[in-house]
Amino acid sequence: MKPIFSILLIVPLVVVGAIVQAQQPEKVPRIGFLSATSPSAQNAFLDAFKQGLRDLGYVVGQNVALEIRAAEGKYDSLPDRAAELVRLKVDVIFAASAPAIKAAKQTTSTIPIVFETLSDPVADGFVADLARPGGNLTGLAGLAPELSGKRLELLKEVVPGLTRVAVLLNPDNPNARRLLKETEISAQALGIQLQVLQVRHADELDKAFSAMTKARARALTVIPDPTLFAGRKKLLIWRRKPGYRPFTVPRA
Repeated sequence: MKPIFSILLIVPLVVVGAIVQAQQPEKVPRIGFLSATSPSAQNAFLDAFKQGLRDLGYVVGQNVALEIRAAEGKYDSLPDRAAELVRLKVDVIFAASAPAIKAAKQTTSTIPIVFETLSDPVADGFVADLARPGGNLTGLAGLAPELSGKRLELLKEVVPGLTRVAVLLNPDNPNARRLLKETEISAQALGIQLQVLQVRHADELDKAFSAMTKARARALTVIPDPTLFAGRKKLLIWRRKPGYRPFTVPRA
């Protein structure tokens, strides 16, 4: 009788355990979105991101969670925002710009990081090789340093006799120095003098506008940066003031 009693006791426990396991909800994947600017400044980008997830069968709030952490233009806070995502145990981190990529890479070596950048991720030290990135990073690269020179060429075509161009850059962006170098090489070949103005926050744009107006810069080009791209509306307002000043504002 003892073996039969044991079997009678074990079988219900196994059945109950199977039922409990079946009733447990499936784990919802959690995506971390690390942004250098504010979410409001990237509304269109976030909408496209969510639509891309829907196209793959993932609906935010239903079968996937989206954790957004934004530095609001304060790049020195990006490591803290990245650390928050790590503590939340997200399954993957999407880094939307070079400053965000750098912070995510420094924060975790285990959580997969997917990035989008206009620069060269190998030259920036984000990945070992384009074909075999290695580590926990992968993504899309625009490889756009050479486009810095192309933008100057276009400005010179638009403004005959152009000799002075203002350049806006954010020195806190890890891409800024290399992209500026490419711009300087092109400027020398085109006979253009550059007026380099550093802007870390959008509220510094007015001061930069005054400086380039005083120096009589006839055109403006912007080194790709999330904060500067977020301030593009101010550029449009400045553009409408007296004096023809064409400019280029590539997406960060």
